[in-house]
Amino acid sequence: MGNHLFDAIRAGVDPHATFIEKPDGTVITYAEALALSGQLAAALVSLGVQPDDRVAVQVEKSPEALMLYLACVRAGAIYLPLNTGYTLAELDYFIGDAEPALVVVTPETEAGIMPIATAKAAKVATLDDRGGGSLMALAQSQDPDFADRARLADDLAAILYTSGTTGRSKGAMLSHDNLLSNALTLKEYWRFSARDRLIHALPIFHTHGLFVASNVTMLSGASMAFLPKFDADQVVRLLPSSTVLMGVPTFYVRLLQHPGLTREQVSSMRLFVSGSAPLLAETHRQFETVTGHAILERYGMTETNMNTSNPYDGDRIAGTVGFPLPGVSLRVADPETGAVLAAGETGMIEVKGPNVFKGYWRMPEKTAAEFRADGYFITGDLGLIDARGYVQIVGRGKDLIISGGYNIYPKEVETEIDQMDGVVESAVIGVSHPDFGEGVTAVVVKKPGAAVTEETIISALQDRLAKYKQPKRVVFVDDLPRNTMGKVQKNSLRQTYADLYQADGSA
Repeated sequence: MGNHLFDAIRAGVDPHATFIEKPDGTVITYAEALALSGQLAAALVSLGVQPDDRVAVQVEKSPEALMLYLACVRAGAIYLPLNTGYTLAELDYFIGDAEPALVVVTPETEAGIMPIATAKAAKVATLDDRGGGSLMALAQSQDPDFADRARLADDLAAILYTSGTTGRSKGAMLSHDNLLSNALTLKEYWRFSARDRLIHALPIFHTHGLFVASNVTMLSGASMAFLPKFDADQVVRLLPSSTVLMGVPTFYVRLLQHPGLTREQVSSMRLFVSGSAPLLAETHRQFETVTGHAILERYGMTETNMNTSNPYDGDRIAGTVGFPLPGVSLRVADPETGAVLAAGETGMIEVKGPNVFKGYWRMPEKTAAEFRADGYFITGDLGLIDARGYVQIVGRGKDLIISGGYNIYPKEVETEIDQMDGVVESAVIGVSHPDFGEGVTAVVVKKPGAAVTEETIISALQDRLAKYKQPKRVVFVDDLPRNTMGKVQKNSLRQTYADLYQADGSA
């Protein structure tokens, strides 16, 4: 019967080829990766992990951690990566909700995790970023020739918890074919081959770094320069010997600040991908001016992997996320009625395809509420499809501002502010207002020394936006709060400025 995902990975590689090169120059071949993942899979089984058991993992990024993901796939377990920034209180929720058979953590965090895991009847093993820990010690005594457990296309391969900015975090259940179908589509769409070398500087507890970057690389038999985290100096040094970089907008902002980023330095590169957060149009333009490369933006989410991409050949338009990927159906619908909207109209983005997850772990009612009767998943993202068919993301549904009975899409206001001289970036939020319900509020990062004031921004918008869309207040900050993947945390901003209008009585 085979193992749906891993059989495809194994079939795409040359065992003798380089898979991973570490910063110190150490090379791991595909044969070595297959052997170590087999030993780790055997170690999981020896610890009592059965098919469909969850294995929760909160460890630092390392090649061994990536092999552990493969080991879970091979052992028929459900891989549950956890953000390394999660606190013990947060972990208590995830472990209680997922009920893993095994929790893998660093040796440094083992003592704190042990009482939580023990209370939930989960075993604990350790793995560090140097290839040590109790799990690795156990794996070394195992036979690398592991007989992969049979897994079908619809069997679960992973559960990834959503960020939980509203309510409880939800576990998105992803099947073997959710992951495989999407990675194969991206491999073809982005023209990946065994000749590619990816600079991997993303975390591997997230869809982007784990499933997009790693799965696409493996299914292509390509190689990776595997960095523990993003470091502009290291990335610039690796550019001449690499072909692809996948990153978040922050990566490209930092690279533009690096004096080593030149056209000559990127002469071997064929593709720069950005996702996980919106890329400023100005960053897109500056990067193309400096390097000659247009960054390729795409759109995905935890529940679906990738939905759209700007074209490999053709115009990569700043401010858009391109077209639906092959096999993915995308539409924009009225958030209230579900009626499909015409091109150019803003509404809720809904998607359908083999990439779309199986539902939320142990939340059947929530799952049912997020799907239309015809199988389309309601993403929670607001957007539109323009006249050329390019998809534009306007914002999250929960970020929609309703002021004086009017709907305001923050992206429209942010785009106008971001174009002003002296502005680095902005985030527009709705804050409780005594007269309007919500007051449109702009939180702005300005360039050092720029003579930008609240008055100049509000004045400049008077002829650009309808009165009801104009910010009632503009506040300045040094940086916008972001999560690990670079997404602006508007929920945090709303909390910070919750009393803004009550405090000053502004109308």
